Amino acid sequence: MTYPFSAVVGMDDLRLALLLNAVSPAVGGVLVRGEKGTAKSTTVRALAAVLPPVDAVAGCRFACDPAAPDPACPDGPHSPEEPSLSRPARLVELPVGASEDRVVGALDLERALTEGVKAFEPGLLAAANRGVLYVDEVNLLHDHLVDLLLDAAALGTAYVEREGVSVRHAARFLLVGTMNPEEGELRPQLLDRFGLTVEVAAPRDTTLRAEVVRRRFASDADPAGFAAAWAGEESALAERIAAARALLPQVVLSDAALRQVTSVCAAFDVDGLRADLVTARAAIAHAAWAGRTEVTEDDVRVAARLALPHRRRRNPFDAPGLDDDTLEQALSDARPENDGPDSPDDEPPTDGPDGGGPTPDDPSPGRGSAPGKGSSTGGSEPDTGGKDPLPGEAEEPTTAPRGEGGGHTDATPAPEKAAVAPSDPFRTRRLEVPGIGAGAAGRRSRARSERGRVVGSRRPEGAVTKLHLTDTVLAAAPHQRARGRTGPGLRLEREDLRQATLEGREGNLVLFVVDASGSMGARSRMAAVKGAVLSLLLDAYQRRDKVGLITFRGGDAELALPPTWSVEAAASRLTGLATGGRTPLAAGLLRAHEVLRVERVRDPQRRPLLVVVTDGRATGARGGNHLADARRAAAMLAAAGTASVVVDCESGPVRLGLAGSLGTVLGAQTLRLEELAAESLASTVRNARKAA
Repeated sequence: MTYPFSAVVGMDDLRLALLLNAVSPAVGGVLVRGEKGTAKSTTVRALAAVLPPVDAVAGCRFACDPAAPDPACPDGPHSPEEPSLSRPARLVELPVGASEDRVVGALDLERALTEGVKAFEPGLLAAANRGVLYVDEVNLLHDHLVDLLLDAAALGTAYVEREGVSVRHAARFLLVGTMNPEEGELRPQLLDRFGLTVEVAAPRDTTLRAEVVRRRFASDADPAGFAAAWAGEESALAERIAAARALLPQVVLSDAALRQVTSVCAAFDVDGLRADLVTARAAIAHAAWAGRTEVTEDDVRVAARLALPHRRRRNPFDAPGLDDDTLEQALSDARPENDGPDSPDDEPPTDGPDGGGPTPDDPSPGRGSAPGKGSSTGGSEPDTGGKDPLPGEAEEPTTAPRGEGGGHTDATPAPEKAAVAPSDPFRTRRLEVPGIGAGAAGRRSRARSERGRVVGSRRPEGAVTKLHLTDTVLAAAPHQRARGRTGPGLRLEREDLRQATLEGREGNLVLFVVDASGSMGARSRMAAVKGAVLSLLLDAYQRRDKVGLITFRGGDAELALPPTWSVEAAASRLTGLATGGRTPLAAGLLRAHEVLRVERVRDPQRRPLLVVVTDGRATGARGGNHLADARRAAAMLAAAGTASVVVDCESGPVRLGLAGSLGTVLGAQTLRLEELAAESLASTVRNARKAA
């Protein structure tokens, strides 16, 4: 039995965002971001129970409204005399591993081509029409599926196209996605497509936490009795949603309120105009929810706090957030009485008791507050410490290398140095895994996939999803006379059909092994190294890679970040990385070997790319040939078939070439630090002219 929506403790912003979308689905859905175990899924699943019931044409798989049926419904056309039924609003859940056919529906190409029958099996979008579509862990869903969902939510229509055969149907639903930011972010372009966003966290107040546990225990012990105890609140909430929906067409957005909406969006420098539209729609919905027929400043304030934080992200390392002072100043500047010259004595207003929102005693969410506690201002750039020069600058003196090991094993290790800020990131050249894989869709290495360019065909093993028309015709042509075809046209049979083979790009596991020893600790060099790795992390984010981070210094190697989709976490660990001590290169490579061994079991189709960032030196606390140990560890990685890249950080007029030797043992491509940046078009033209 579903947990009652009214029984959720706290989560005011989340409940308000869901209810505003329930009042006006045109707001554009909700993205819920938060740590694990914060009742995100419980709250979303509870919403469907308080939504008004849906009247639908009996037997229609697309839930057409009998009062205004879709004229292009695949199950139509529907006549006014057809029977109808009233049913609860549906909550449809989309699993992370869903295929495109499962989402949009499947068109039976075999029957369409061989029998001329347009047979369509509806997908999850059809099931969610006029209900709620819930995507848990939306950040782990393939990007093309997220694009598809958001397009359908924006247009209210889903399209299925297969080799010239097209089906469309209505797909109007409330889209709700939940995600844990630790597992990776959505692209800013996809974030912008969600109407509202909410940051949720577990309450720190012990009384609230105790109440959460108390209600959960009561629900688990007697689900029916617990639901009955909250039935009155649920019924009142459902009635209020229905009343707000009825009032919504009467709500007026005055020019003054519209000016406040646009002033706030301009003040936060958001891209495009979608933010203005969403904020205006959310403000109108909030006014209807509060029982008003005119949008007030409080409605705009609440809407902005829900609609703008996620639109302020400029790059994947920015945290979403909204600055309250900027918001209040923008609202103040747009008030009618401030149409004249700005007064330096103007002060931001404070919220009064008559804001017009729900009262504190109301069991449903009241006036919104800034999404999430302690939201950062977002969009600010980290202190990069300036652009430090790459190799060639003077460094702090280090122990001179001696013998095979590349350094004294009995010398006093360099003291630990405080973390330095990375230099500015740059666009890197594409590093990829050789060969053709079959991993998750991405943008790095070549792979057989469901999307991409056609490279051949094969006999289908199941249903035909992508027809190779030319090869199908060639396979059928020799048999036309035997099949009795003498005139124009072509007779196709099952054995003639050919499934197209596609080649696209896959995402990989990019495991960084970063040398943080004393030999790397010169300030200018480490800033450049961090900037380079940060650039590679940004590249990994854009290419949909999973990332991991191993650092080595002192006496051992540390798995600073287990493989994850969160490049933000990797960037944070990298920025705070201190340097100093000896160089246990062998330990770093052995730790990488172990991490990759485990990941091959967990995710066998995701091919790894090892990126070793080092100057190649190897030292240790005890005597021995530490460089030889490192080479043996590198040979183990090479024997396992690990694709590798070595980024050589050695600098100065005299270079030992130790990183290059390591790359040879690994079978890796070796790049100097300054060679990591992608060549610009201008430099390519200049080099071509010089060669000519």
